[in-house]
Amino acid sequence: MNIEQVDHVGIRVRDRKRALEFYRHFGFELIHETSFDEVAIIRNAAGVEINLIINANNPEGDHNILMDIETKYPGHTHIALRVSSIIETIHCLKDAGIEITQGPVMFGQDGHVSVFVRDPDRNTLELRGRAEDTDKIDGLVMYDPKG
Repeated sequence: MNIEQVDHVGIRVRDRKRALEFYRHFGFELIHETSFDEVAIIRNAAGVEINLIINANNPEGDHNILMDIETKYPGHTHIALRVSSIIETIHCLKDAGIEITQGPVMFGQDGHVSVFVRDPDRNTLELRGRAEDTDKIDGLVMYDPKG
């Protein structure tokens, strides 16, 4: 078997309209809805595809069971999306009123900066770009993986 690349990612959401509005901020557009299940397939101009699985039934909606509770369950915790400019991304998030929940942060000296955001259902997205003009990135934290 030869895995060539990630084909798409499925993200469970509660509200179709709300999720589509949020992901449009990241350049995703609706390309197809399945007739056999509540799935909205979205894609951006670079061909990155996300399947929005519209069947979340957490009535509280105020936490993500994989990220926001003390007991840690196995599962996927986030999707990391590469951005062309981390500085531009930070500005776009602020302009759209999307809260950065962690970051900007550099994990070691790999030359990248990440910011983390949550969608309306508390799913975590990491937006990661090359470290550019780090002196212009307010609040940048650098973590040394060696302690």
